[in-house]
Amino acid sequence: MGNRPAELRALLDSVAGQEGEPVDVVVVGNGAPLPDLPSGVRGVELPENLGIPGGRNVGIEAFGAGGSEVDVLLFLDDDGRLPDSGTAQTVREAFAADPELGIVSFRIADPESGATQRRHVPRLRASDPLRSSRVTTFLGGANAVRTRVFQEVGGLPDSFFYAHEETDLAWRALDAGWQIDYRSDLVLHHPTTAPSRHAVYHRMVARNRVWLARRNLPLPLIPVYLSVWLLLTLLRRPSWQAWKAWLGGFTEGWRTPCGPRRPMRWRTVWRLTRLGRPPVI
Repeated sequence: MGNRPAELRALLDSVAGQEGEPVDVVVVGNGAPLPDLPSGVRGVELPENLGIPGGRNVGIEAFGAGGSEVDVLLFLDDDGRLPDSGTAQTVREAFAADPELGIVSFRIADPESGATQRRHVPRLRASDPLRSSRVTTFLGGANAVRTRVFQEVGGLPDSFFYAHEETDLAWRALDAGWQIDYRSDLVLHHPTTAPSRHAVYHRMVARNRVWLARRNLPLPLIPVYLSVWLLLTLLRRPSWQAWKAWLGGFTEGWRTPCGPRRPMRWRTVWRLTRLGRPPVI
């Protein structure tokens, strides 16, 4: 977004310091001018903010159609930093060792405390962030994706703008037979933050939750999934303003087009269930 030049430079320096083959880097200015970039780093300036998935899709296409010029794409938040110079090589080895591996989710840790927020562990049993496992979704600001995944199932859903775009891609990838790993040994340092810092948080979370269900779930599971999330939202006792925004987004999710519907197969539902997160929560 153009408002963290020092943090961006620290991230780029950490990527440049990775062991093994150099990492080709593209920085997308999502509706914002780019600062001076290091030699060899490409920049793409967009005239308007396309949202998180839209900006990342532009970054994918910078490496050819569906990222076809490379085998794997890293996505890193501009205020993050790779503390371990062996991260890129570990990613290469992970994909080389497992041809079914489609997506790797990193562990996000606060640079001061080393703590990982529960919401940054992409599974229901999140009490131990140091345990790696197969999972059903991934973290958007710290991950690696095999580019064949994009070529087979498409990119991130542009219209989501913010929230749940990773789960939409993850469900499509799992339905196509790919695996997703959460790797606690792959770390991105990132300051501890609250998702509600984004002004659009409550509306987008609710709207996109409805879109996610409408796009991807078998019809019988849509009301179950959304009822569970409605109940969970109420149990969290949001403020009146937050609840009002959430309800507005929930209604918007039903009234507006959600994009193409490609319901997952029932065997994918069972696969998600065996992985510990049935697609009703």
